[in-house]
Amino acid sequence: MTVLEQGNITIHTENIFPIIKKSLYTDHEIFLRELISNSVDAIGKLKMVSFAGEFSGEIGEPAVRISIDKDKKTLSISDNGIGMSLDEVKKYINQVAFSSAEEFIEKYQKNSDQQIIGHFGLGFYSSFMVASLVEIDTLSCRDGSTPVHWSCDGSPSFEISESSRTERGTTITLTLQEEEAEYLEPARIKQLVKTYCDFMPVPISLDGEVINKQKAPWKESPQNLTKEDYLEFYRYLYPFEEDPLLWVHLNTDYPFALNGILYFPKLRPDLDLTKGQAKLFCNQVFVSDRCDEVIPKFLLPLRGVIDSTDIPLNVSRSALTSDRTVRRISDYISKKVGDRLKELYHDDRATYTKGWEDLSTFIKFGCLNDDKFKKQIEDIIIYRTTFISPPAAPEGTTEGDDAWKSDSPTLPYTTLNEYLERNQERHSKVDPATPEGEPTYEKRVFYATDEASQSPYIQLHKSQGLEVLFLDSFIDTHFVGFLEREHSDVKFSRVDAELDSSLIRSDDTPEIIDPNTNKTRSKQIQEIFTTAIDKPKVTIRTESLKGDNAQSTPPAMVLLPESTRRMRDMMAMMQQQVAEFPEEHVLVVNTAHPLIQNLANIDRSSIVQSEGTSPNQDLVNLVCQHIYDLALMAQKGINADGMNTFVERSNQVLTKLTER
Repeated sequence: MTVLEQGNITIHTENIFPIIKKSLYTDHEIFLRELISNSVDAIGKLKMVSFAGEFSGEIGEPAVRISIDKDKKTLSISDNGIGMSLDEVKKYINQVAFSSAEEFIEKYQKNSDQQIIGHFGLGFYSSFMVASLVEIDTLSCRDGSTPVHWSCDGSPSFEISESSRTERGTTITLTLQEEEAEYLEPARIKQLVKTYCDFMPVPISLDGEVINKQKAPWKESPQNLTKEDYLEFYRYLYPFEEDPLLWVHLNTDYPFALNGILYFPKLRPDLDLTKGQAKLFCNQVFVSDRCDEVIPKFLLPLRGVIDSTDIPLNVSRSALTSDRTVRRISDYISKKVGDRLKELYHDDRATYTKGWEDLSTFIKFGCLNDDKFKKQIEDIIIYRTTFISPPAAPEGTTEGDDAWKSDSPTLPYTTLNEYLERNQERHSKVDPATPEGEPTYEKRVFYATDEASQSPYIQLHKSQGLEVLFLDSFIDTHFVGFLEREHSDVKFSRVDAELDSSLIRSDDTPEIIDPNTNKTRSKQIQEIFTTAIDKPKVTIRTESLKGDNAQSTPPAMVLLPESTRRMRDMMAMMQQQVAEFPEEHVLVVNTAHPLIQNLANIDRSSIVQSEGTSPNQDLVNLVCQHIYDLALMAQKGINADGMNTFVERSNQVLTKLTER
């Protein structure tokens, strides 16, 4: 073998070589990604010079081949790309940090849309993290080129000699260090290729077997992909997850190059909403499992792929560097997601509604954090509601026909505007200040945050024809405040905050006063509960609640005024504690309920004995406390000690009742 040249590698920054070997890349496995990327680049360059008319030979089928020799402890990566001449080896290999890709693109970018992966000129040197000796055998596609062999043992010293290579292209051979023997295992190489190079547009083979998929669905036109294509790709990326709700295909080349497919997943309770889930690629080369700077914060749980050659990466491709292009890409993604949601809402509202429980988290979080996104989708925010719209009557029938009644009602979801418009008449009030006494429309929204615990309140509203919206996701605690700011003319009232006047039976007839006590029945009931409960911070109110029948309404309800509850929630959030039930609250006793009326009758018939209270009075006190605890339970306002007391008291009440 004839030695053509010996010398030292030109290093642009003093002592950069050991930094490249030890510190540039956080993971040693990255070397394979870089070497395969260079091979694919070389194939892309060959196509470019062919298009430019500077190469007239047969390109052939592009291929990257990996081979392992465990006996020699070598790993080789070969390509049939453009190859290098002696001068190019000197220039591009011996001068570290001089990017051949940069110069090459400048020359040929006008003649082809072929992408070149490398931008840094340092990827080749990542091989020294795992190799004690690196060798290059290369033959340029240029006519009359001489094959070149280059070798380096990891020091700045190199040697160039003639090669025996006869085929165009380049082979990189690594003699692996003892501690890097894992890269001599075929299973490890297959795993790395799948991770980093699975979608590169060139077949990559290991000992004759093609081990990458090659086709990148996000590079395809959406018109060329079916629903099953999208689902199959998602299942490949996330094999143990449920199918996604929907997806957004990104495809633009101006003002930046960006391709991708983003999927809306079904949300799990353990999903970290602050951690990005989408994978970042650069020209079909995997870069990172996260691209938090590119994806808007409110869309971080989206899954899929983002691929752009315009996203600025650091020199090892291991991290993004934020700049104006990244912000513009983020805005573009936000707009495309908004467009897709609007399209689904208008074209397939049933599917939109079906996935709303998961979609709402993204949408509401987006409204809270992105004003542009909020304006884009504010009209398609929907809410589950107690209102069930009647089905449309089939042609030729009337509303009273059985055929009409048997139809299924529509899905119980509504927009805020639909809610306000539908309830305009019910929320109208006659204003006595106007000469004509014309009704005025008071914009009210009644909402619930916990369907189970607030069921008595919800049923009370429903019984009087008051529609209730459900704002019961974890984000709605903040979203209600947002709605109030956005709709300052609308009053939002939680069903357990206060009782609307339409829920209370008003009777112009004055209550009868008991001549023995000189008290009304309402006053008597109030005093009974005040004495029995004996909590000065609990305000006792008596009201006659409306209902289809008196038995269907609750005997008592605990109310938490909006201001009190919100102050409690805010303080708990600031202190990162669970909100405690406030001592100051209102107990509304329903004087129309038979149980309350029976209590009043028993109390009146009580005879005080010489040693204290009568058995009847004891029973009244126990039942009052029992009713109060039941009302607290509906508000989740009873703690462990209170529950123990409630159980003991329940047994006492049952015992006394059975004694009677």
